[in-house]
Amino acid sequence: MYYCQNVKNFIIKTFLCLAVFTAVFFTARKCFACQEKEKGVFMPVIMYHSVCEKSPSEYTVTPQQFESDLLWLKNNGYSTVSTEQLVNYTHGKGSLPEKCVMITLDDGYYNNLSEVLPILEKYRMSAVISVVGFYTDNIAPADPHVPEYSYLTWSDIKELSDSGFAEIGNHTYNMHSFDGIRKGCAKVKGETNEEYINTLKSDIQLLQSEIHRNTGISPIVFAYPFGEVSREALPVLRECGFLITLNCSEKPNYITRNPECLYGIFRYNRSGLYSTQDFMDKITSINA
Repeated sequence: MYYCQNVKNFIIKTFLCLAVFTAVFFTARKCFACQEKEKGVFMPVIMYHSVCEKSPSEYTVTPQQFESDLLWLKNNGYSTVSTEQLVNYTHGKGSLPEKCVMITLDDGYYNNLSEVLPILEKYRMSAVISVVGFYTDNIAPADPHVPEYSYLTWSDIKELSDSGFAEIGNHTYNMHSFDGIRKGCAKVKGETNEEYINTLKSDIQLLQSEIHRNTGISPIVFAYPFGEVSREALPVLRECGFLITLNCSEKPNYITRNPECLYGIFRYNRSGLYSTQDFMDKITSINA
């Protein structure tokens, strides 16, 4: 009897562990984009940061490199897609180009306007530019319009938005930092769900309000600072109206007719240490 009871307890515990693992696994999947190659449209996403005449680095490319990238994409049949196209497609409306790509720029550098916008206009391509509210409010006004290091002012952001070639994304108001405790907008050890939700919601809603007040738009794209993703963040982002989230995992995306595939879009960081050909081979060869 004792043996049978132990066996019974073992089976119950094993079943419960599997159930918990399955629940965690599928919840975690919701934080990331779709990887169903057979069912989706292949879409690499490029993540740029600063584009200026400084020496190329991990997070800096020159305007010449940026233009070389766009020329490569154009010559190889790629078309940029807008967030509206993606959202419509996942809801069963319209189509996507056979070879589509999304261009994104993080942090809101002034050179996204001074250097990037003219090149986007030249090649008739579009990009998502995700800004940090604290940088715009507190750093940009003190030393504006220097391509090598300044951040976008609110008038700059409005100019980008009005251009028709740039969409504005939310990159948090003031959570783009790492203080040794919290990295980006990730949940920290010992923080309750309620504390975390209130902190995140107040931050991103502040930036949403400021963007709307200064540009008249309400972003539907959220870029995780440093790519730090927490499962608890997704319900908050949905509630705040975001339909697309961007992380920093370097993997391909396959866009399906399911809107869930837009939560956790993968992106390839465009390091200036690569040539255009080497970088493009890296992000497109998986679909060759």
